[in-house]
Amino acid sequence: MKRILLFATALLLTTAAAAGHAQTVERTLANGMKVVVRPDHRAPTVAHMVWYRAGSIDEVNGRTGVAHVLEHMMFKGTRTLGPGEFSKKVAALGGRDNAFTSRDYTGYFQQVHKSKLADVMALEADRMANLVLSAEEFAKEIKVVMEERRLRTEDQAQSLVYEQLTATAYVASPYRTPIIGWMNDLEAMTVDDARQWYERWYTPSNAVMVVAGDVKPAEVFELAERIYGKIAARPVPERKPQREPQQLGVRRIAVKAPADNPYVVMGFHVPRLEKVAEDIEPYALELLAAALDADENGRLTRNVVRSARIANQVGAGYTMTGRGPAMFVLDGTPAEGNTTVALEAALRAEIAKIAADGLRDEELQRIKAQYVASQIYKRDSIFAQAMESARLEMSGFSYADADRILARIRTVTSEQVQAVAKKYFGDDALTVATLLPQPLGAPRKPIPGARH
Repeated sequence: MKRILLFATALLLTTAAAAGHAQTVERTLANGMKVVVRPDHRAPTVAHMVWYRAGSIDEVNGRTGVAHVLEHMMFKGTRTLGPGEFSKKVAALGGRDNAFTSRDYTGYFQQVHKSKLADVMALEADRMANLVLSAEEFAKEIKVVMEERRLRTEDQAQSLVYEQLTATAYVASPYRTPIIGWMNDLEAMTVDDARQWYERWYTPSNAVMVVAGDVKPAEVFELAERIYGKIAARPVPERKPQREPQQLGVRRIAVKAPADNPYVVMGFHVPRLEKVAEDIEPYALELLAAALDADENGRLTRNVVRSARIANQVGAGYTMTGRGPAMFVLDGTPAEGNTTVALEAALRAEIAKIAADGLRDEELQRIKAQYVASQIYKRDSIFAQAMESARLEMSGFSYADADRILARIRTVTSEQVQAVAKKYFGDDALTVATLLPQPLGAPRKPIPGARH
């Protein structure tokens, strides 16, 4: 069985290298905009994305949420397009479009027939250079964003608890603030705040364009030079490191919110990936998370839910790439007759078992094979290929690192997983947030008008 799993993993990696990145090409325009092209000729479609290295990590106190607000405002018109016309034009081309904001970046995308690539590139370049921010449109859209915050965070008990966890776990890093912003900051935000954000960060030298699909790189580069190359670059402000100081003891908070069931979430400070070829702990942490929560056979579901019946739902998560500090998260909802205290102990006990005994060789090989397979299968999607490349570029890596990361994952040993389980899961690095359920009130009617 072990030999079969290793062979499958090696085959997938070989396939990925041949089909995934063999023809991917990159170039940087004179104005500093990076262009990455991933040809995939299986269907006559293309995904076109422009990502800006500007997210909530770049915000300052008093203006949290402005990155996300500007994302909304990017659909409100340019010197040649009226509010909402951008998406209407993409739809008329037979495509779809949307955008998203994260801690590390803001991204915009369109998916269209390959013959319409130049059209969507022109639309995206227009709002990169010619966005119109009117006070009237801003006044309407900021209300939509505030309603989005109410629906997705304030009316969702678990989301509210996680928001409080990060605000407590981080004391210096901007990761402590919610991507959507604090409500008071949204209430006080002005159109000038959004305009300053646009002028500060939305410049070609702070952007990466990724095109994946049925294209020829030379033709894409020619379009990029003609359409984006004429946009003048502005200098990007200096970014301060804002490193998170070492935590010196456990932090605990309780959150009261309307809910049916209690809930607990724990966050442990752990290292992020910085050097693809040299680091090992981030890869070991990634496999530790997979061992705990990869599927229905993960240790948390198998032992804490099905066997001990301490929880109804459990989870483990770790994201090894990012511009800010990393956190390893465990969470769950206790089963009837159990408490969050018992669940917290059970979740930590599963980490302790791995710290004491490591992973069985067969278990580790199965997890590796599943992990690599899941990453490779994602590349069946042209959209996912573009997303993968852009995320790596935004985190300071290269699109080519995707296969290198998978190769490094394959080298992780049980002893290395055991070592990180021993090293990073003590009280000194731990923050715990517990939901104390309150009686449910009547559901609030949402305000219509949210774009996405």
